[in-house]
Amino acid sequence: MHKDESVLVKAEISNTFYLPIIKLYALGMLLLFIGYEYELGVIGAVLIIRTFLVNLDEIKEKKSYNCLLTQERLIILKGHMTKEIFPINLEEIRTIYIKPLSKRFSNIINVGTLEVITTSGGRYVIKNIKQPYHYHKAIIGDIVNA
Repeated sequence: MHKDESVLVKAEISNTFYLPIIKLYALGMLLLFIGYEYELGVIGAVLIIRTFLVNLDEIKEKKSYNCLLTQERLIILKGHMTKEIFPINLEEIRTIYIKPLSKRFSNIINVGTLEVITTSGGRYVIKNIKQPYHYHKAIIGDIVNA
C-alpha cells in the first residue's frame, strides 16, 4: 500500500465455503459406519481420504485470501505458496455485480459473490464474501444485482 492509503473496508470470507467439503465428510462417515456390514465402509474411508487430500490446498488458499478497499484502490490478495496481488484503481471499476449465495434466503444468509469488471476488460471474481451488499456499497455506492 502507498503511505497515504489506509484500509477502509476488509472483506471477510464466509464459512459457507466449507459447506460442500463438510457434506462430503458427512457422507463418507455415513458410508463408513452404516455401510461397514455391507462392505461399503471402504468407499466411505476412500471418500474421506480423497476429500482431505483434494481440498487441503484449496482450504489453505482460502485462508490466505483477502480483499481490501482503500481510498484509491481495491486490492485482492490471494495465494498460499505464491502470493498474487491484484490492485484495481477505483476509477477503473466499471461495474460490480452481486450474486447472493441464495436469493430466497438472502436476508438470513448474507453471503455472496462480487464480480468486478474494469474498464480495461478485466474480470475479478471474489467468492463467499460476508455482507456483499455492504462491501459493494462501500466501493460504488449503489446496488446492481446479477
